[in-house]
Amino acid sequence: MKITYWSDFACPYCYIGNSRLKRAINDLNLDVEFDIRAFELDQNAPKDVKSTTVERFAIKYGLSIEDARKQVAQISGLGRDEGIDFKYESTLYTNTRDAHRLMKLAQDKYPENVEKLARLLFDAYFVENLKLADKEVLLKIALDAGLDENQINDVLNSNLYNSQVEEDEDIALSGGIHGVPFYLFDNKYSIPGALSYDDFKSVLSQIVAENEVDDDKDADSCADGVCKI
Repeated sequence: MKITYWSDFACPYCYIGNSRLKRAINDLNLDVEFDIRAFELDQNAPKDVKSTTVERFAIKYGLSIEDARKQVAQISGLGRDEGIDFKYESTLYTNTRDAHRLMKLAQDKYPENVEKLARLLFDAYFVENLKLADKEVLLKIALDAGLDENQINDVLNSNLYNSQVEEDEDIALSGGIHGVPFYLFDNKYSIPGALSYDDFKSVLSQIVAENEVDDDKDADSCADGVCKI
């Protein structure tokens, strides 16, 4: 099974959703290929922190500071339910373009390190509360993920992979994707948003069952070395 998903490393539901999805995949013992696509929640986000998470949340959703703080705390609770030391309230919201460009480097040169880099980037933001626009922070994360230092610096000090990030976002918008996480299973089944663990497990089981039926149909249409459609 191939799962393509759009996400941003500053999106709490992306981290939470991915955790639930991967838990369901492991419990069903499925063989899955992931294709991570970039989606910046705010392409114009600043390089430096301009406001607290609670303040930004309140402005974005038209809430009082107290109501915003409660909702942010609730989201952190969902993350902790997944075993993540989630600290959403104290995140340092900055631009994530460079983080996405490093992901493109990993996908291009280090495909076996992609999932580790993704986890480290999410942890850096939601657990360690680091600035993902800080080049020194990103350098350390990418090194910890197993990427080459010279190639990391080449990316961080240039516009390398910028067009690939923009292409991911253009594909998303042309496909009507305006929020993340967004999951595409086998290029046929789409799921917008972070489902519960049980719902992810149910969807995965249904797709597996449908694929098995399709495989049986394909097998039945072949005889004497000839397959008919």
